Formats: sequence, structure tokens, C-alpha cells
Amino acid sequence: MASKRRSNTLTRLFEDIVDDTKDFVDDLLDRAKDIETNAKDAVTDVVDDDEGDSTADVASLKAHLAALQAKVDELTALQAKAGK
Repeated sequence: MASKRRSNTLTRLFEDIVDDTKDFVDDLLDRAKDIETNAKDAVTDVVDDDEGDSTADVASLKAHLAALQAKVDELTALQAKAGK
């Protein structure tokens, strides 16, 4: 049996062009959505990481500051005793 050959008419050519263009635009939109989603996730990850770290950093700095203040108070008291 002979294979059925598609007749190439001007209308079919335009139909093929339009179909290919639709597919191309759909692919572009899908990729754009993926990029947008990935960018939002990346920004969210960066913001969440910074907030958690900064809270821990502030607590650590406060603890170190309290230790330094205690050491300064101790040294001031020792210096006051030595001066008397």
C-alpha cells in the first residue's frame, strides 16, 4: 500500500507555522514560569537564612558582650583594691 502523502498547500503551510509558533511560545512561557519560581525560592532561601543567622549572631554577641562587661567589672574592682 502506498503511503498517503500530505498535500502541501499554502493553508497547510500557515497552519504549520502557527502551530509551531504556539508550541514555541508555550515553551517560552513554561521556562519563564520556572525561572520566576526558582528566583522566588532563591530569594526566600536567602532571606530565611539571614534571619535565622542574624538572630543567633545577635544572641552570641550579647553573650560575649556580657562576658566582657563582667571581666571589665572584675578588673576595675581589682584595680580599685590595688589603689587603696
